[in-house]
Amino acid sequence: MNETVIERATDEDAAEILVLQRCCWVSEAISNNSMDIPPLHEDLPTVRAWVKESTVWTARRGGRLVGAVRGTADGTAWQIGRLMVAPDLAGNGLGRRLLQRVEQNAPEHFTRFELFTGSRSLRNIRLYTRAGYSQLPPDPSHIPGVVYLSKPNAINSD
Repeated sequence: MNETVIERATDEDAAEILVLQRCCWVSEAISNNSMDIPPLHEDLPTVRAWVKESTVWTARRGGRLVGAVRGTADGTAWQIGRLMVAPDLAGNGLGRRLLQRVEQNAPEHFTRFELFTGSRSLRNIRLYTRAGYSQLPPDPSHIPGVVYLSKPNAINSD
């Protein structure tokens, strides 16, 4: 069995990330009864831009892109997004490993991690809850049908 290698994404990874992203978010669209999910509508220039501007990690197994995640600065929070694992490998711990990698490599000055997922994406919510995230109370600025979660950055916790 091939080992999974997690490393920083480059511009050369963008096209594969886009394909994987579409594969992964189709099931999210079905679970949440909505095709109005931004990852399904991004194009290659958009993915290239966020690979360049954010901290993006990829997971490869035998050369195949099987997962990715990004971290982006947002005030005092490290926003984690686009956590994706190839559907045929889901449920085997790779999502957890990618989440840990993006958290561990966040700049130290961020006081918390934040992310969101569809309210019907129960597998995602379980993953995030097990990783120590708590659901944030509803806020008028939140997207309807989306659950927002947060946890303190342990490096900056007193």
